[in-house]
Amino acid sequence: MKRLLLCSIVTLAFVATAPASAQSNLERLGQFRTTGVTEFEVVEQGGQNAEAIRRILERINLPSGFKIDLYAVVPDARHIAVGPQGVVTFVGTRKTDVWAVTDRNKDRVADEVKRFAPSLDLMIPNGPCFSRDGFLFIAEQNRVLMYPAAEFFYESPDVVAVPIVPQGELIPVEEESFNHTARVCRIGPDDKLYISLGQPFNVSPAEKMDLYDRTGIGGIIRMDRDGTNREVFSYGVRNSVGMDFNPANGELWFTDNQVDGMGDLIPPGELNRQTEMGQHFGFPWYGGGSTRTNEYKGSEPPADLVFPVVEMDAHAADLGMTFYTGRQFPQMYRGGVFVAQHGSWNRTEPIGARVMFTSVNDDGTVGETKVFADGWLDEETGEYLGRPVDVAQLQDGSILVSDDLVGAIYRISYER
Repeated sequence: MKRLLLCSIVTLAFVATAPASAQSNLERLGQFRTTGVTEFEVVEQGGQNAEAIRRILERINLPSGFKIDLYAVVPDARHIAVGPQGVVTFVGTRKTDVWAVTDRNKDRVADEVKRFAPSLDLMIPNGPCFSRDGFLFIAEQNRVLMYPAAEFFYESPDVVAVPIVPQGELIPVEEESFNHTARVCRIGPDDKLYISLGQPFNVSPAEKMDLYDRTGIGGIIRMDRDGTNREVFSYGVRNSVGMDFNPANGELWFTDNQVDGMGDLIPPGELNRQTEMGQHFGFPWYGGGSTRTNEYKGSEPPADLVFPVVEMDAHAADLGMTFYTGRQFPQMYRGGVFVAQHGSWNRTEPIGARVMFTSVNDDGTVGETKVFADGWLDEETGEYLGRPVDVAQLQDGSILVSDDLVGAIYRISYER
C-alpha cells in the first residue's frame, strides 16, 4: 500500500493485485486497458486541520464586499485547472500527486479531494491546464501527459493518458534539476499548448546560452496539442511560474521570478506582456526590470528587449496569474489580472504572501497595481501563515487561491 501523505488522508480502497511498472501502466491506459490498481487516497475535509485553516483566514484582509472561505484541504496545493464542465478541479503539486477536487452539491465547498490517476507515477506534476473542449494537460518536470476525458474518467483509478511529450524529451535529461523545475501550461487562442521552462541557475552561464535558446529552457515553448511542431515562443525568461492570455486580444502575459542575492530592494519581480512570437525579455543580461546582472554587465544585451509592463516588489515571488473574465466581481476587476505572490525566502524583511491585482485597459496597457488580499504574512514576527501559489476562476465568477504551505484551496467571492 502506498504511504499516506498526511494523517488526514484515508484509504478508500485497496490494491487488489500488484500493479505493473509505471511505464507499462501508461501503455495499458493508452490502450484503454485496466492496470489492476483500485486504490484511492482521499483527503479528509473536516476536523481540526480544517478549523485551524479557517482561523488563519480570519486574518485575511480583502476589499469591502469580498469574503474568503476554505474551499478544500489539498496537500501541497500548487497550480489549479478548473474543468470546463464545472465537474472537477485539478490541482498540481511539486511532489508526485495531482488532486481531483469535487464540489458535488455546488455549495462552493469541496465535498471530496482524492488523488487523480493513482495508477501512474508522476514527477513534479505542478502544471495542469485545460483546453476548452475538455482535454487536460499536465506538465511534469520532463514529460507532458494529455488526458482526453479527465472530467469523465477521474472517478476511476484508471484514466486514459497519452504522452504527447514522452519522458525525457521536454528538456535534455542532463539539464534536469531540482531548481526551477515546476512547469505551468496554458492552451492559447491558437489552440496550441504553451509551457514555461525555467532555467535552473540563479544566473545562467554563458556556455549554456545556445542550448537553452534551442530548447526553450529559460523561456516559453509552444506546440500543437499532440506534441508536434514545437517551437520557442519566448526568450530571456528566468523562471516563469504563471501565465495567461488576455481574452481581449489573445496576447500572452506571464510572471517571472528574478535574480536572488542582489539585495532586498532589487531586482523587481515582473509581470510581462508579449505581443508577438520570439520576443526576448532580458534575462540573463537583466536580473529583473532594468537592473543589470553583475555577471553580464560587460556583455551587450540583445536588441529590442521587452521590459515588464509591471515591476513588482523585489523577491515577493510572483507565481500564478489569471485574467478575470467573470461577472461576480465589480466592474473595476473585469479584464484585469490577479497574481499570487508566494512570498520571499531570502529577504531580510519578508514580503509577499498575498494576492495582487493589476487593472488592464482596453488597449492592453496597465493601470494601477495594488494589494487585493493579504494577511498570510505576520508582519510582527515575519512568520508565514500561508503562501499563495495560483489563482483560478470558477464558473460563478468567484476565484480560487492555492496555498502550498498550509495545503489548501481558498475561495474568494463577492456579495453585492
